[in-house]
Amino acid sequence: MTIKRETLAAASSRFALGECSLGAILIAASAQGVCAILIGDDPDRLARDLQDRFPRAALIGGDAGFERIVATVVGFVEAPAFGLDLPLDIRGTAFQQRVWQALREIPAGQTASYAEIARRIDAPKAARAVAGACAANALAVAIPCHRAVRNDGQLSGYRWGVERKRALLDREAGR
Repeated sequence: MTIKRETLAAASSRFALGECSLGAILIAASAQGVCAILIGDDPDRLARDLQDRFPRAALIGGDAGFERIVATVVGFVEAPAFGLDLPLDIRGTAFQQRVWQALREIPAGQTASYAEIARRIDAPKAARAVAGACAANALAVAIPCHRAVRNDGQLSGYRWGVERKRALLDREAGR
């Protein structure tokens, strides 16, 4: 896994839009790895989100080689038990990086509260900031923010919708 903290500057990024069982999906990759997996209802909105995230990048449509990456990511969304064996280009602040690493350590099918995640990264009063890091995540499913729940175990906000969060958790639990 490649970790980058700076923004994608004048480099190019390949991307493709597609469909999966959760709706529209956009996958983008830099030279370092997959840098965005966005899920939603509106493909145009996903493309705008990508442009907003990487305003100085030259966005290039995918080619045949990139289509294999797209198929791998879509396959992971559909069957997360198989894992995602692709390099990731994870970009965020030092705090976000810590949160995202803690999320990746939660086993598939399990959850942790925002407060518990804050304690795991030695920031016990930062539960709201943990939620903010989840909201800033550009790598849906690969960084499993869907595993973060309220203190009472109930599902709450998820950037790509609570129903998608529920579907992802059900898939991971084998339901």
